[in-house]
Amino acid sequence: MAGVLDSVNQRTQLVGQNRLELLLFRLRGRQLYGINVFKVKEVLQCPKLSSIPNSKTVVRGVAHIRGETIPIIDLAMSIGLPGIPQEELASSFIIITEYNRKTQGFLVVGVDRIMNMNWEEILPPPKGAGKDVYLTAVTKIDDKLVEIIDVEKILSEVSPLREDVTEAIVSKSAERAPGLRPVLVVDDSSVARRQVERCLTAIGMDVVLRNDGKQALEYLKEITQDGSKATDHLELVISDVEMPEMDGYTLVTRCKADPSLKDLYIMLHTSLSGVFNKAMVQKVGADDFMAKFSPDELAERVMEIIDRE
Repeated sequence: MAGVLDSVNQRTQLVGQNRLELLLFRLRGRQLYGINVFKVKEVLQCPKLSSIPNSKTVVRGVAHIRGETIPIIDLAMSIGLPGIPQEELASSFIIITEYNRKTQGFLVVGVDRIMNMNWEEILPPPKGAGKDVYLTAVTKIDDKLVEIIDVEKILSEVSPLREDVTEAIVSKSAERAPGLRPVLVVDDSSVARRQVERCLTAIGMDVVLRNDGKQALEYLKEITQDGSKATDHLELVISDVEMPEMDGYTLVTRCKADPSLKDLYIMLHTSLSGVFNKAMVQKVGADDFMAKFSPDELAERVMEIIDRE
């Protein structure tokens, strides 16, 4: 396990090829779960945890790691499973991740291995799973179901982000001319879609929502099948990177290769903030990148993009 993540920063060759690497881990029982390696900073044996007064039950404490105090979230408890017993903490692991500009550790029973996969093999959760399910995707490895957890949903419950645009930004948006075209928002997390939609609606934008890159590309092909260009219909696209079936990098690559779509402004808006390399954005030809999630920053950037178009 000591060297399992040594090559995280050498994995940029996967970009634009609709591929990812999943770190597989276990919570309680034999079920396998996965997380994108790009979101993982480190995997450690669970250190001594210090308790936090008045914290939520799923936060088992904080760990002091490399000069940083990091909250440790029991991932099993956060999705409604029994938590790891206190006496088993010392033999458990923590996966240190960076989401939405914050570092946190997820407590898991064990870490399995890293798998190199194609996003086409990563599928949306089964229909009928319900809106409260904590999954963004599922896949199969060695005929075993692997569940990919909606970490953004968990973090929105454990440590909610401010989602409202401040009044100053809203007032600034009111000065702009009406009649703008919609913004296409692409994200597999229902929480992230809601956050971005709420932000854009506050500044007077209409929003079209799609759950993944495949759905988004189908929509773009549909609106341009009459020979028009995507820019006739949309102001811009704001897309997540990690999505089942087709990731954001591949969506950008496909759009920039299509004459009817290539002029569309595409911003990648992702929680891959820590180990994310902006060279990846340039490699696939995206127009912009922003780490999730600051409503004011996103609103101001969108207004700036539209005003200079």
